[in-house]
Amino acid sequence: ERIRDKVAASRKRGIWMGGYVPLGYDVQDRKLVVNEAEAAAVRGIFQRFTDLGSATVLARELRREGFRNKQGTLIDKGYLYRLLNNPVYRGEAMHKGKAYPGEHDAIIDPDLWDRVHAILQESPRKRASNSRAQTPALLKGLIFGESGAAMTPTSTKKGGKLYRYYVSMDVIRNRETGKETAPMRLAAGIVEDAVVTEVRRILQTPDVITHVLAALKRDGGVTSETDAIAALHEFTALWSQLFPAEQARIIQLLVRRVTVTTAGLEVDIRRDGIAGVIREMLAPRRLEAAE
Repeated sequence: ERIRDKVAASRKRGIWMGGYVPLGYDVQDRKLVVNEAEAAAVRGIFQRFTDLGSATVLARELRREGFRNKQGTLIDKGYLYRLLNNPVYRGEAMHKGKAYPGEHDAIIDPDLWDRVHAILQESPRKRASNSRAQTPALLKGLIFGESGAAMTPTSTKKGGKLYRYYVSMDVIRNRETGKETAPMRLAAGIVEDAVVTEVRRILQTPDVITHVLAALKRDGGVTSETDAIAALHEFTALWSQLFPAEQARIIQLLVRRVTVTTAGLEVDIRRDGIAGVIREMLAPRRLEAAE
């Protein structure tokens, strides 16, 4: 009983009592001391999270880069959440769910900690909505009408709700168009969903799979069709989890041009772009296999 009380009292005084050593620290003379190289990596992770706003995307990027925890294991989303929520990084020690000032130095300053946790406290749906409002439109620079005129993203607010559209430059500049013409104004959400659906369909076609496999083999990548097909299926499953900024980046890699016609949408895919995206997705697997 007395030993337990002494441990509790020590924790309340912020004394390190052993156990798991967080990334960014080492233990010297039974005290946590900052490991400067690891601390810089931890600060970078916190900053990147404020930029991306998505643990799913950040964890995937870190794994692709080969980032490992203190035990040498590739990190996952669960580890990332624990890191972002660890009060040790703000110079605190925990005891029974309460934080006390620690003897060790903080790695993360209060402003960065607060910005990260303001994002974490939002629901994933709200985070995605906020990011979409701040992210360039998914098809910006890619979508055109039959006349060749670009369709530019625009938006309007009604009753506190944001409505996004793609509008033809023919309309904006009052240019004459033919009698039978494709739509000049499209709801952004509808056309973006339609393009993503078409991209997913194209990614599953045999000729695309064959092309991607050949490109990966040529660059020293995967050597089996099974790997390529699995990665393409993984892309379709992962898409809904991606933060809007990452979705926009991938669409720019995969799509050369979207043309709005009277019959519908025509999507021109960058086949070499597909191989690049799949290569990124396969990188974590290769790192895991090498462990």
